[in-house]
Amino acid sequence: MKRDSLDFATMKIGPLFRALFFPTLVGMIFTSLITVIDGIFVGRGVGAGGIASVNIVAPTYMIASGIGLMFGIGASVVASIKLSEGNVKAANIILTQGFIASTVLALLMTATILLAPHRTLTTLGCSDELRSNAMDYMVFISPALIFVMIQCIGMMLIRLDGSPKYAMMCQAVPAAINIILDYVMIFPMNMGVKGAAVATSISCVIGGLMALVYFLGFSTTLKFYRLKLSVKSLKLTLRNTGYMVKIGFATFLTEIAMSVMMITGNYMFMLRLGEQGVAAYSIACYLFPVVFSIANAIAQSAQPIISYNYGARSHRRVSHTLKVALLTALICGTAVSTGIALGRTAIVSAFLTPDVPAFAIATRGLPLFGICSLFFAMNITFIGYYQSLEKAVRSTVYTLLRGIIFLVPSFLILPSIIGDAGLWLAIPAAEILTSIVIVGLFLLKDRR
Repeated sequence: MKRDSLDFATMKIGPLFRALFFPTLVGMIFTSLITVIDGIFVGRGVGAGGIASVNIVAPTYMIASGIGLMFGIGASVVASIKLSEGNVKAANIILTQGFIASTVLALLMTATILLAPHRTLTTLGCSDELRSNAMDYMVFISPALIFVMIQCIGMMLIRLDGSPKYAMMCQAVPAAINIILDYVMIFPMNMGVKGAAVATSISCVIGGLMALVYFLGFSTTLKFYRLKLSVKSLKLTLRNTGYMVKIGFATFLTEIAMSVMMITGNYMFMLRLGEQGVAAYSIACYLFPVVFSIANAIAQSAQPIISYNYGARSHRRVSHTLKVALLTALICGTAVSTGIALGRTAIVSAFLTPDVPAFAIATRGLPLFGICSLFFAMNITFIGYYQSLEKAVRSTVYTLLRGIIFLVPSFLILPSIIGDAGLWLAIPAAEILTSIVIVGLFLLKDRR
């Protein structure tokens, strides 16, 4: 395996960040394409009802991703600091504990969904008309959630091991397979949303297995470590797991916040615009993983550099990395906002035909929704920065602000003030308010 030559301690920050960012960005975009392609094929093959059904179930997938990323961030931050101290054994123990903990949680989540599927759909706000398709999608996607978590934690640690290009392949290969299987199962095989779920499940299994194979046979520094089963070892595992959760909790909250965004948005769009409104909003929800993937690629690329140099007390390199990451967020966020506004008709046309009411609703709303991209990228970059410095409380509070505290009231209040446009501006409003808080406190307290 051709390996990337990365030195977190001495390599110039600009080239080092780019060496991590571009493979990470490509991989993240491919992963987000799994969701987007699902939406396009379901929208074209099943219709607005199908795309709304998938959107109802999507929060379960996001929660699974959130758990995996939570342990991925937590394990990567702690392992980065251990490696900067020369403690490879401790880093490998952290890696192993992170994989085990996320696997256990994945099994519990899958069992909960499959044992109470109707109650799960009711909790997600599913209507009777959408229940049949939503049930098909949820039952067939749930068994793959364990591999979703394994893939998420694996990618973070593969990058830390110095192989961002392989981490990219862990995302790109499953995405390509998913696109092919989506087409085959939805159109020639006529399996509807069930086919989309099966295609996504197969691609997730492949991505998870690729991550496992790397640590079983190709990694250089980070490897699985055989844990002892003594009481002392189990206590250490629980303590380390708790610390990983503390560090990575903001990332988990980000995924939970997206679920809250979808559930709250589904409810408000259903209340004001009916199922066609939910179908239109579903397109924004399909686009949001793309927005998230770009912002998350910036944060994930900066994380190992910041954590390693923080552990090595190289504060100037930490500060330089933050500046590079914020500049990248500014450029990428502006480009995405502009792209959504200019390409709104083409984007909606990929999902829906112009004859359905949801088409016009989405075309009017997407430019308003796209405003969130710039501020979201800035917020996620700052949140990742504080996670990398082990400032878990700060990152968690900021995530709660943008994902729940500002978001839910925005959805509830703005439509009553400015009408249906308020539905689309709720997410941008929450991100803008959070940016004001983050930047204000940074300039007042943390700039030095």
